[in-house]
Amino acid sequence: MKNILVTGGAGFIGSNFVEYFCNKYPDYHLVNLDKLTYAGNLENLKEVENKSNYTFIKGDITDKELVKHLFEKYSFQGVIHFAAESHVDNSIEGPAEFIETNIVGSFILLETARNQWMKGPGEVRKEYENARFLHVSTDEVYGSLGAKGLFSETTPYAPNSPYSASKASSDFIVRSYFHTYKMPVVTTNCSNNYGPKQHDEKLIPTIIRKALSNEIIPIYGDGTNIRDWLYVLDHCKGIDLAFHNGRYGETYNIGGRNERNNNQIADKICAILDSIYPKKDGSSYSKLIHFVKDRAGHDQRYAIDADKIESELGWKADENFDSGILKTINWYLNKYKNQ
Repeated sequence: MKNILVTGGAGFIGSNFVEYFCNKYPDYHLVNLDKLTYAGNLENLKEVENKSNYTFIKGDITDKELVKHLFEKYSFQGVIHFAAESHVDNSIEGPAEFIETNIVGSFILLETARNQWMKGPGEVRKEYENARFLHVSTDEVYGSLGAKGLFSETTPYAPNSPYSASKASSDFIVRSYFHTYKMPVVTTNCSNNYGPKQHDEKLIPTIIRKALSNEIIPIYGDGTNIRDWLYVLDHCKGIDLAFHNGRYGETYNIGGRNERNNNQIADKICAILDSIYPKKDGSSYSKLIHFVKDRAGHDQRYAIDADKIESELGWKADENFDSGILKTINWYLNKYKNQ
């Protein structure tokens, strides 16, 4: 059985990926290393916790001795690296944790894998000749777009928050390990994910939760900030393809081709809730929408050109925004109604 290390697998995207990957590849043993910060939740992993091909380990990717021990114990043939501090607002309030986890933690993983897998630059040990390191990143490293255009793999980096700057730094370290050591690394940069198991603080869960609680739904600024929305399971399938078939040293952008501004997101969710879970007084949930002070350094627009992963690896999003948001709302309805 091939041992694969997944970091940050108790978070939103990571936990969706672990469930998907464990079910698809029963001959892989996934070792999930997660610090269980506020964003990590073992409840996200109930579906896999008793599977024979799954092991959970609580720990920090910045713990060099622990990471080394795990590599020696399990002889990992692959790393899929999700673990990151990822909330922009938190990075503005306290950037130090983002530097430590996203930069130092990524370096420790890469360096440990290099020492385990390679004899020297360009020389992979025979027992690790099929090993791969997949680094999961974000479109926020590219900065902000104007009204037109898309982020491609060749777009210059221009991060605008401590979070995106820390992710950009980790991307560059991954790149350097390929060009210097010929490490078998692949990077993916994704657009905004949504779907089941996302942390309550994020935009879509916040809109749903506040609406169901009959509380003010806060929208930053004037609500015109645009994101390209990607259903989380579609992202997981893209990571799967990039991990198995991506070319070493390459970056693959994964986007949903679903551009929406925050006003459209809020209005859509409220309209669906009006239809499937109407308020007792008959009023629309949209009356709860309220504009609040904008986030510092708030990027105006992100949108991804996914041509490369579509043409090279055959990836295609199965969900459009209408189908994905309905699945998402139904999942959160079930969660919040049972709390």
